[in-house]
Amino acid sequence: MSRESALGPIRGSALSPTGVDGIRHEAFLYHGDVGFLTATRDFILAGLAADEDVLVAVTRPRTALLRAALGRAASRVTFVDMAEVGRNPARIIPAWQEFLDLGIERGRTIRGIGEPLWSGRSVPEQRECMLHEALLNEAFVAPPAWRLRCPYEVTTLSSLTADEVWQTHPVVVDGGLGRISTRYRPPAGPATAPPASVTAAAASVAVAVADASAAAVVADVGVTSASATSVATAAVADAAVAVAAGVAAGAGGGADPQARPGEATRSDPLSELLPELGQPRAEIAFGPADLGLVRAAAIRAARADGLGEDRAGDLELAVHEVATNSIRHGGGRGVARFWIVDGCLICEVTDSGQLADRLAGRRRPDLNLSGGRGLWLVNQLCDLVQLRSGRAGTTARIFMYV
Repeated sequence: MSRESALGPIRGSALSPTGVDGIRHEAFLYHGDVGFLTATRDFILAGLAADEDVLVAVTRPRTALLRAALGRAASRVTFVDMAEVGRNPARIIPAWQEFLDLGIERGRTIRGIGEPLWSGRSVPEQRECMLHEALLNEAFVAPPAWRLRCPYEVTTLSSLTADEVWQTHPVVVDGGLGRISTRYRPPAGPATAPPASVTAAAASVAVAVADASAAAVVADVGVTSASATSVATAAVADAAVAVAAGVAAGAGGGADPQARPGEATRSDPLSELLPELGQPRAEIAFGPADLGLVRAAAIRAARADGLGEDRAGDLELAVHEVATNSIRHGGGRGVARFWIVDGCLICEVTDSGQLADRLAGRRRPDLNLSGGRGLWLVNQLCDLVQLRSGRAGTTARIFMYV
């Protein structure tokens, strides 16, 4: 696999049953380029010092900045362009799964940095980034253990998104201090409020670990002797957050500065209502005999809105797959609607069914099985897919940028 190219398809079973040694998922709130390097460089160096495989998924400008800061150590890091891999955020979990699978094959421990949200993301893309962050906690709950740090530039966050960062990450590093989020809800149930002594205890353990290995860190990653202090400091901070993350979902405690008393749970992001788009340009109620009509409507909409031939074909196939799911799993009927909004062709398919698999479309289907490919294919073909499901039914909203 090229260190510069996008990750290819994953192999084997994608996700494992519930366990206690899965992902250690943390957010790092930062300001500007200097803050970004604080969030990433030392985290990477500590991983390399521990002989871990490291994957960094950020935008190309961020990659260039980080490569320059890492120097020779950058050659030991796998970089991918998040703007390519994660343009549709539903594609990010499979990318992490592939890297994890490769590590398992090689007997390696891994860690990663992923920045799914950057300046210029549309509002629907931002919503899907935060849904992705929530589903990460469900996708990787079982061994092997691995760490993922998600940097967030504070100036790009709306108040809603900032709150969701705390809701989807058990540990948040804010102002250089790792805090356990009392607003985080683990996949298995509501969040608990742990004792406040854990953060201090974590720091004490981290210092002891870092003091024992600082010299080895410097020698291993190939940094200059002038960087020794920085690397040793990195090991201290890195270990402190690791210990905090390990107890965040259990009996540990922290200081979420914005915790709201009595708020132990949050609404399920998979069942949230999508915003209204107004009167559709076309609407078709369909049943088992009407899939051809739905495909024809997709082609008409694509041609009217200037999609090229290939992209029109992608839309036709994607809409067909979603409508077929409605026939097979959504009560046998559905409704397809089409809009053009801000230079984007949007098709929405609704039905009365409910998703049985919360990670549908975010795992590569087993080639030995006859089904399970529809939503995966839709996510590969389309620029953005919003999938919501609850008691009222299921909605799949497909975006194709014109």
